[in-house]
Amino acid sequence: MNKKHLLLVRHAKPDWGNSTLGDFDRPLNERGRSNAPVMARRLADKGVKPQLIVSSPALRARSTAASFAAVLGINENHFKLEPAIYEASSQSLLSVINKLDDRFDLIALFGHNPGITDLANDLCEAGIYNLPTCGTVLIEFPFDSYSLISKGTGKLVFVDYPKKEA
Repeated sequence: MNKKHLLLVRHAKPDWGNSTLGDFDRPLNERGRSNAPVMARRLADKGVKPQLIVSSPALRARSTAASFAAVLGINENHFKLEPAIYEASSQSLLSVINKLDDRFDLIALFGHNPGITDLANDLCEAGIYNLPTCGTVLIEFPFDSYSLISKGTGKLVFVDYPKKEA
């Protein structure tokens, strides 16, 4: 049996400078653009390479996911936009997870707070108050199908974020 792993990633720091842009179209700011590849390299250093990326279609999440994909060498055939992730609650995100493709044992989900932080806490004993921008949470599940994942079934592997000391 292959255990399933889920990498939750909160999008990198957005740019709030242009008040004419709607929330969905907000780009990353300079720090966000520099944090994303750094965090992706940290994953690579840990030997963590998702087989599939599933991202919110909002620009800041999509840009963060694209940066991770570039650093980790994940091709566009394994990069999927999922509209249900944008502004999703933990419960809505769990519905997305339960429908993920079981061919993949490690999937990265790129989304937004508070949903991503709530989801991490719901799935395992993460104890995260607020996952910082570009933060990552890896959770392991004792199942061979994403459809079996539910509240409290995961085991926290690690939490990392840009300002965390190594």
